[in-house]
Amino acid sequence: MTLKHVRLELARDHDFPEGAKDCGYEFVAPLDAQGKLDPAIWKKERAQCSVTRFWRGTKPEIGHLVRKPGGSWAFHYDVFGDEDDDETGYRFSQESFVVGEYVSIREHDDKMRTFRVVSLRDL
Repeated sequence: MTLKHVRLELARDHDFPEGAKDCGYEFVAPLDAQGKLDPAIWKKERAQCSVTRFWRGTKPEIGHLVRKPGGSWAFHYDVFGDEDDDETGYRFSQESFVVGEYVSIREHDDKMRTFRVVSLRDL
């Protein structure tokens, strides 16, 4: 079990038919051998579990990977400070963060978008 640096890039969707390498997330997360999020390690290392949301034409947003009541995972941005603005990972507790796999995130504008895991590296 190690902390991993994960990069997600926007997959193809209605607004971005070719996807977008300049729209996505980079975050640090505790992943097990199968690429699944480990809540016990996150609890010990959560201060290191940061996220940067990058999106073409906007300033990067900086925050943290958080675990919400009920076990869901979200990105919480320090600037907002409001849980209503968290971006929630769809079934992140069941997903495997493996290069080439797809994950979905409900963004703070309430749009569900799909992202592709494009890189993983040890922290």
